[in-house]
Amino acid sequence: MTELCDLSAVELRRLIGAKKASPVELLESCLKRIAQANPALNAVVAMDETGARQAAKAAEDAVVKGAPLGALHGLPVGIKDLSATANLRTTYGSLLYEHNVPARDERVVAAIRAAGGIVLAKTNTPEFGAGANTTNRVFGATGNPFDPTLTCGGSSGGSAVAVATGMTPLATGSDFGGSLRTPSGFCGVVGFRPSPGTVPNETRVVGLTPLSVQGPMARTVADAALLLSAMVADDPHDPFTRAVAKGLRRPPHSADLSGLRVAFSEDLGCAPIDDGIRGVFRDRAKRLSPLFKSAETRNPDLGPVHQVFEILRAVNFIAAHKERVEKSRDKLGPNVIDNVERGLKYTAADVAWAHVEQTKLFRRFIDLFQEIDVLICPACSVSPFPHAQLYVAEINGKKMDTYMRWLAITYGLTLATPPIAVIPCGVDGQGLPFGLQVVGPYQKDRFVLDVALALEHALADDPPTARPVPDLKKLAK
Repeated sequence: MTELCDLSAVELRRLIGAKKASPVELLESCLKRIAQANPALNAVVAMDETGARQAAKAAEDAVVKGAPLGALHGLPVGIKDLSATANLRTTYGSLLYEHNVPARDERVVAAIRAAGGIVLAKTNTPEFGAGANTTNRVFGATGNPFDPTLTCGGSSGGSAVAVATGMTPLATGSDFGGSLRTPSGFCGVVGFRPSPGTVPNETRVVGLTPLSVQGPMARTVADAALLLSAMVADDPHDPFTRAVAKGLRRPPHSADLSGLRVAFSEDLGCAPIDDGIRGVFRDRAKRLSPLFKSAETRNPDLGPVHQVFEILRAVNFIAAHKERVEKSRDKLGPNVIDNVERGLKYTAADVAWAHVEQTKLFRRFIDLFQEIDVLICPACSVSPFPHAQLYVAEINGKKMDTYMRWLAITYGLTLATPPIAVIPCGVDGQGLPFGLQVVGPYQKDRFVLDVALALEHALADDPPTARPVPDLKKLAK
């Protein structure tokens, strides 16, 4: 018998609204799954069981009384441990905040509660989200649901694992250089990086940069869109906020792929890609090409993308963490320290150059979508690797220039700021999840979700490309 926690969020919301499923029973199903799977994975690092049970009971009472119900009514949600949650421990993966319990929610968490979502758990993240391997000195490492000795990616790794295993039907993520996309690819789930401003973020230290965004994670495109519908808003505290709510608060509709022009790119013309991953992507591109009006192999022109990303990322790290490195170095991990110290070596001229080049890149990317409708590329450059290894040091025998270089397949797109959906696409040659990035024009978030939904349906009908599912019995042991 299928457990309630294994049903899709959309189906669960329908059943709750029809009085055919109980929010209380759903919560208990999620708690049971956490007890079964989390000891092997360490995805959930804090819980508010008492508050969640009270919220679930109130949600059930509202259904019985016929009260108005929000989009997420009665659905448990995991919150990445970079977001402040009222009366629920929020550590940011750092020893500096090991015992921190915020007095109030940040905006996106408050919005989820207002839509009826039940904030159940905090999900693990590397320290301050630095790095694509979810491990920190407060809680340790989070394992991959397909092999707990391997990394789940990062920095939204705990969220990816939680939804992949049914601990929660929905979870939040955030993304700068691939923090939402890499774990989605490694764990076989859906992640959506929206255009800047779609999900307002009042917590960015450098508010006038569009590179860091928050987004939803789930097991299906429709579920991710459901969570996104609660996250979107217009908020003047985020200078990139814009009127998007109307188009993103209704369910996605499967796009007609036969009328679209697609470009497939193995490596964006700049990213190191493992030969095995490259081969799998070629196979997937061959399978998907007939679905579109036209298909071509084409790379975007990302220019000096590596240097630009390193510099702009460093600006954010200096702003957020320079004082912490100076005063509390012993409590910080190597990723935060490395990014700050690397950044301090750049000059004002370097920063100015990077901003100019990023602007050129952005405009070239805009022009690309005059000639194509969709860009598809791999979600990850390698298969999941042991989480004891902080990062990928070499690919195909070639040493990486920095600890971030293996993430170029995601951070290259960050600089263009388009909406991007990651969807599962079977497994790679190692038998581990393989994912695709589905990229659309700037600010066309709804279009990207519609295309991703159509591709999800097509992939599900072909066994080699269907979403992989973790072996929960094995994890429980």
